[in-house]
This record gives sequence, structure tokens and C-alpha cells, in this order.
Amino acid sequence: MRASGGVTRNTLRQQIADALRDEVLAGRLQPGREFTVKQIAEQYGVSATPVREALFDLSAQGLLESDQHRGFHVREFSVADYRSMVEARALVIDGVFRGVFEGQQPAQARLGPYRDALISVRRRAEEASRAARCGDLDILIGYDLRFWRELGAIVSNTYITDFLHRLRVQAWVFAVPYLRGDADVLDWLWNGHQELVEAIVDVDADAVRAVLDAYKEHGLKWADRLAAGNPAHPGRGAGTAGPAE
Repeated sequence: MRASGGVTRNTLRQQIADALRDEVLAGRLQPGREFTVKQIAEQYGVSATPVREALFDLSAQGLLESDQHRGFHVREFSVADYRSMVEARALVIDGVFRGVFEGQQPAQARLGPYRDALISVRRRAEEASRAARCGDLDILIGYDLRFWRELGAIVSNTYITDFLHRLRVQAWVFAVPYLRGDADVLDWLWNGHQELVEAIVDVDADAVRAVLDAYKEHGLKWADRLAAGNPAHPGRGAGTAGPAE
């Protein structure tokens, strides 16, 4: 990734941040892994300034932690952290859909402007569900994040959608090291994307709530499994276990 005359520093900063985020989500940069600005700059063949800015951006998103004497390292989330992510996410999503289905304006009317967007969301749902059933973690992560990001369009509140996206990325960062190589991974990859979309399209509040309750329960059950069997982080010598959101 070398800068050219047509690439602004901000663009390069974003490209580096995106590339490093992908490395973390793919499990190639393990939790606790330390690195410096100089090492990343040499890896991507760029100057130190956009790299430093990208690393601080990822730190602000909660994916990295910095030490002024040793550089940066990928943040290590605990099972308790993950459980809190699941509970916070469920609380916000419940409030979002409660507003859609229980607001003064009928849900059918509120969803009307987003019918075209839901067509795209449905495609994302199909791909995410297929990847989950096949155990294709790399494909699933990308489609899962895009699915929820696009579904968030019906919220029309960027603060909420940005908050939820950040939680999802952090949850995946926690989950990926446990999922890699887990023999039972197919049992723990949530694949209810299509079911949720259909319930929304049908304007079925009870069905939506049931899917979201099952989604939350799925995540908490996995957290219980980890806490009971593998409380240590796999990057620090523990075995594997797990599901992803």
C-alpha cells in the first residue's frame, strides 16, 4: 500500500486503519500482539504519520491499546467484556425496534421508505446465513457486519448505528481467536439473519422480538460455555471454544 500523488493523507490513514482492522478480525493480529508505528509503516511502505493516526483511530474504537514506551497492542477482551457487549447491544436493539413497531406512526409506514434498502439487506442476510451454516468465518464476518450496518438504516440515527457497529467489531475481535479451529464451530455461529429480515418485512413485531431474544440468548450461552471451560484467552495458551455474533 504505497502512497501516490492522488492519495490524501486522510485516505491513506483510513486505508491503513481498515487493513489493520481486517488483520485483527481475521485473527492474523492476535490479542496482546505488540507492534510499533515503525513496524507497520515498513510493512505497508508508507510514512509514519498516517500509520500513527490510523493506530490512534483504532485505539479510539477500542481495538488497540497504546503504551508510550512499547507502542501498541491488540486489545484483549475478557469473557465478562463480551457478555457486557451482548447485553448492551441487545438493550439498544430492543429499544430501536420497539420505536419502529410501537411508535405513533404505524410500523408499515415507518418501514415504507426503506423497502428498497431491505432488498439489499436480504441479500446480505442470505450470504451471512450461508457462511454461518458452512462455517466460513472470514466470509461470515464481512457479511454479518454489512448486514447489521445496512439494517441500521431504518434507525436513521448515525450515533446508534455507529455505536452498534463498534460493539459488533469488538465482539468479533474477541470471538475470532476462540473460533479458529473449534471443532464445534458450526454449532456456535448464529445464522438467524434471514429469519430476522423476513420478520421485519412482514412487520411482525412478535417474530422480530423472538429472533432478537434468541440472538441474545445465543451469545450469552456461548459466554457461559467459555467461562465454564476456557476462561483464559486462547492467545495465551488456552484451548478453543466458541460462537460469533
